[in-house]
Amino acid sequence: MRVFLRYAVRETFSNLWRNRLMTLAAVLTVAVSLTLVGAALMFKQSASQASVVWEQQTKVTVWMNASAKPAEMSSIESQLKASPYIHGTCAFQTQQQSYHQALILLPESMSSVLRVQHMPSAFLCVPVVPTDASILISTFSGQPGVLTVTAPIKAIHQMQQAIRVVQYVAIALALTLLVSAIVLILNTIRLAIFARRREVSVMKLVGATNWFIRMPFISEGFMQGLFGSLVSVGLLVLLHIWYPFTGNEFHLSTQDLVGTSIVVVAVGVLIGSIGSAFAIRRFLDV
Repeated sequence: MRVFLRYAVRETFSNLWRNRLMTLAAVLTVAVSLTLVGAALMFKQSASQASVVWEQQTKVTVWMNASAKPAEMSSIESQLKASPYIHGTCAFQTQQQSYHQALILLPESMSSVLRVQHMPSAFLCVPVVPTDASILISTFSGQPGVLTVTAPIKAIHQMQQAIRVVQYVAIALALTLLVSAIVLILNTIRLAIFARRREVSVMKLVGATNWFIRMPFISEGFMQGLFGSLVSVGLLVLLHIWYPFTGNEFHLSTQDLVGTSIVVVAVGVLIGSIGSAFAIRRFLDV
């Protein structure tokens, strides 16, 4: 067994160097293909992360009448705390804060007639999921002391549709690129083995078993897939560094990059090894 492993390792690196042009072609094919696949996966993760951030920023505002009684305010606050559709605790906006906000948002011609005592106070709540906003609106609208309940329902719906489309496109793109990568890599490996078909025939004629012949080629495919995927990981790291959305909700963490890199390396190694095993099958029947 030790002799066989030593032979496989020696033959692997010897053949990689002897056929260095084909090896370079295979490595570059793996690198380019898996970089595109990894970029598509990162794009999907980025869209998912942005969706989570946007969901956390979605707010339902329960506006209270300026003349709301303390008992009514307390009742609404208690119901909001007990609601299963609200994430965390609702922030309370006083009449004074509402007045200052109106001064910022409204033109001077309109804000000059406003008075603090006429401004509504409000409870600012974050729903557990954006779709819970509709439930909160129907629950608190019309209750004693409540002026109105507002939430960006239309914007939430458009955001969810956009994120869903982006994720589906990213998944479809990643699968398409993965299939293209497999085809390109298999063809490259098949060409490399075809160039050495006489060597395989001679080994068969002198009594070498199929696995004895196959192992160096599988090891070559493994190394080509490994080298190519490592180059791809390097390119993905550069993409992560130069990512145009750095600093906002689209920016991926280092943990996301590591996860994508592990997937890329695993796919590269599997494609290289399994591709070599299948590519050499046709040359083993002599």
